[in-house]
Amino acid sequence: MSLTVDQVAGYVERDLDADLARWFSGAPRAGAPASVRPVEPFLARLPRAAATALAGFDRRVRAGAVPEVFDVCDWSYGFAFGANDCRVLDSDYETELSDDDVWSVGADGGGNYHVVLASGRVALWFHEEEVIEADTQYDSLDVFLWSMVRYHAVRAGVLDLAAVEADFRSLGQPGALAPEIGLLASLS
Repeated sequence: MSLTVDQVAGYVERDLDADLARWFSGAPRAGAPASVRPVEPFLARLPRAAATALAGFDRRVRAGAVPEVFDVCDWSYGFAFGANDCRVLDSDYETELSDDDVWSVGADGGGNYHVVLASGRVALWFHEEEVIEADTQYDSLDVFLWSMVRYHAVRAGVLDLAAVEADFRSLGQPGALAPEIGLLASLS
């Protein structure tokens, strides 16, 4: 049976803690200091399921419960693009977004940021072009975090890619499947 986006819905509240304990129990933890801007104004802009997922993730980040390997740091979580003189262009390369339109949930290790969009989708903001790349999107934070947990578990050698590759493919997320820049391409 193929895994579906609907089956992954609710992942942050239902399964994230168990997966982190299973694959990253001894990993050093990261977190965001209290000085990180509050997430509540952004939560109010999100669809209900997206707000629930981000609020749950935010609690874990601020409690220091997220492994360092996820690049959730004081400089990447809740990043204030405007205050740091960074533009955020939508995937059309023309429409300018503001900090009110995105919430950074971490980095990718190369200076780019994973951001939740006001629609509830997640995408990668490329720092060189200051653009949200369309081919990096995920349907939701639940799907994104499900994917990232497994991606990092495979990279850490605690999960076999063969055990999850079919699930990545059945979810059909561009951020995982895009040639050259998707998670699966980087695991090959």
